[in-house]
Amino acid sequence: MQITPAVEFFIRDVERRLEGNPRRAAMFRTCFTNTITTTMQPMPDGTTFVITGDIPAMWLRDSAAQVRPYLALAAHDPEVAAMIAGVVRRQMRYVTIDPYANAFNAESNGRRWDAADETEMNDWLWERKYEVDSLCYPLQLAYLLWRATGDTAHLDATFREAAERILRTWRTEQRHANSRYSFVRRNCPPTDTLSHEGRGAPVAETGMTWSGFRPSDDACVYGYLVPSNMFAAVALGYLAEIAQALDDAALRDEARALEAEIRAGIAAHATVEHPEHGQIYAYETDGLGNYTLMDDANVPSLLSLPYLGWCAPDDPLYLRTRAFVLSPSNPFFYRGTAAEGVGSPHTPPRYIWHIALAMQGLTATDPAERERLLELMERTDAGAGMMHEGFDVDDPAKFTRPWFSWANMMYCELVLASLGVWVPGSPLAR
Repeated sequence: MQITPAVEFFIRDVERRLEGNPRRAAMFRTCFTNTITTTMQPMPDGTTFVITGDIPAMWLRDSAAQVRPYLALAAHDPEVAAMIAGVVRRQMRYVTIDPYANAFNAESNGRRWDAADETEMNDWLWERKYEVDSLCYPLQLAYLLWRATGDTAHLDATFREAAERILRTWRTEQRHANSRYSFVRRNCPPTDTLSHEGRGAPVAETGMTWSGFRPSDDACVYGYLVPSNMFAAVALGYLAEIAQALDDAALRDEARALEAEIRAGIAAHATVEHPEHGQIYAYETDGLGNYTLMDDANVPSLLSLPYLGWCAPDDPLYLRTRAFVLSPSNPFFYRGTAAEGVGSPHTPPRYIWHIALAMQGLTATDPAERERLLELMERTDAGAGMMHEGFDVDDPAKFTRPWFSWANMMYCELVLASLGVWVPGSPLAR
């Protein structure tokens, strides 16, 4: 996709406001234009196919995050609005093909991340790791586009069918023992496959909905991924609001009922008493008394809860959890000579992520912290002028994924937030 006149005008306005910081202005232009010109492919059917950057497949999660900052222009640029609507339409079509898949091909060509995966594949699917957040993101994007433009054309029959599939899937996975879903990958790290013959560790019924994998595409240790369930509750609220506007009482009532059950499950099972930080949210639980106490750089994360709309940035329980996440108590928080922040078991030890740094800034209540994190991101780009996935806290020249559009757009969103420009409808919009 090419840069539209309205996008160029928007970039120049940002550059003007950043005239005292030419490096930031240049990095913003590079990241903001790179995503739209290199990862977005208009399709003959009017939809938009979005690659992650260095992988030629469309992730439901990544594609939504990649286009999110462009929502700031959607009300004023019909081409950008049409591009985002095209992303929503393609996402919803993919959900109707298989709500358990996380990544898809541009066409039914049979390309796969691993051709030997043992799960119910078809030729549209690049990978079939079931992640709750992969169904949250399309609902969120559809809602934010509606809020930004007032347009409901993308909330069509395919959207309704996809929404019903999402509701049925989350209902099914409230009782995972009755689900047909399984996933096995042979000869791989343990994080790339599900335990217990592809079914994952046992869980109790809690009201929450089960997830096989995290937003990192790594396997869950315990099947109730807390931040993903929180995101699901928020997304169901969005769906109920959409259904109300579309005069669809049945869809509205089902979304609200499921949201209430998930919220009740979170209230009953998702908090623990930490010896240093007090009562905090766990990252995962099984409803049987077991918990994973950590946070991951990928979103949804515990750090991202205000960004997702679960709570306010000054919520006391969130602030205690945030203090845990940004401390050595979190096994994936790393501090080095060049940087400190949240990493992931998905990348090497002592590697932190630009996505997590951006999220730390976006959820900060102190503008000085937001500025500090922007400066940190900018000096750890390894001279590339763009963001990466993870980088070594002692040597930012060591990094993973030189081309990672999600990280680039998180940087852009943080730059815009520092200027008081928020995505329309965003829970953090001031």
